[in-house]
Amino acid sequence: MDIKKYRVLDTPVHGVSMDQAVDFIDEYIAIPDSLLGYVLAVNPEKVFVLRKDAFLKDFFEKATLLVCDGVGMVKALRFLYGVKITRVPGADLMQQLCDRAAKRGYKIFIYGASEDVNARACDELRKRYPGILIVGRENGFVSKDDMPMLVEKINASQAQILFVAMGSPRQERWLADWSGQLQTVKICQGIGGTLDTIVGTVKRAPLSWQKWGLEWLYRLLKQPSRAGRQINLLIFVWEVLMAKCKREQS
Repeated sequence: MDIKKYRVLDTPVHGVSMDQAVDFIDEYIAIPDSLLGYVLAVNPEKVFVLRKDAFLKDFFEKATLLVCDGVGMVKALRFLYGVKITRVPGADLMQQLCDRAAKRGYKIFIYGASEDVNARACDELRKRYPGILIVGRENGFVSKDDMPMLVEKINASQAQILFVAMGSPRQERWLADWSGQLQTVKICQGIGGTLDTIVGTVKRAPLSWQKWGLEWLYRLLKQPSRAGRQINLLIFVWEVLMAKCKREQS
C-alpha cells in the first residue's frame, strides 16, 4: 500500500486513517525482506518537542509510519492539503493491531511500564482479543547491563510486533540503541502510557469527548497544570495559518 507523507510545519506525518494504518502495517509485516519498521504518533505538541531535540527530529524523519494522534494535526492536514482523514490515536492503533494480530497469528512482545501494569495489560489484551499470541513481555525497569538479555528474550520469542511502552523520548532512544539487534521483529510501535489506559490506572476521555476531538480539553480539565503546554496549541494554529498564506502566495 502506498501512503503519502506530508509536512505540517516542519514535521512529517502520513495521511492515513485508522483502517489504512492497520492495513499498511499488516502488509508490511507480510513482506519477507522488509527492514524493521517504526510506527510513531504525531500531534501538535510533538512539533515543538522535535524542534528542540535533534535526535528525535531525525528519528521521526526516518519512521516507517507517522500517524495523526491529535485533532490539531488532522485539521492542519485538511486545511493545508485537503486531506480528509480522521484521528489515529496511538493507544487505539495499538489495540487495532492486537485485533489484527489475533486474526493473522502474528506474535507480539510487550516491553515497558511497571511489572504490575505490564502483566495486567497482557491479561486484559488476551481477554479482549481471543487467540492473540503475546509470546513475551518485560517491564520497563530493565537495567542497562541486562539489556542484552532482554534483546535475546525478544529474539527467542520470535515476535513480529514489538510494543515499547516507556514514553518519549525513552522509547525512541531504546529503539535507536537496540533495534538493530532484533532478528524477527518487523514492526515496533512506541505506545507511551497505553498500557496504563488498558488496565485503567490512567483514564482516557469518555468516548463522546474523543469523538468530537476534545480529549485534549478533558486532560486539561483533569490536569490544570497542563495549561502552560496548551499555549503551544495557539502557536501551532497561528503557524499553520501563516503556512497556508505562504502556500497561496507562492
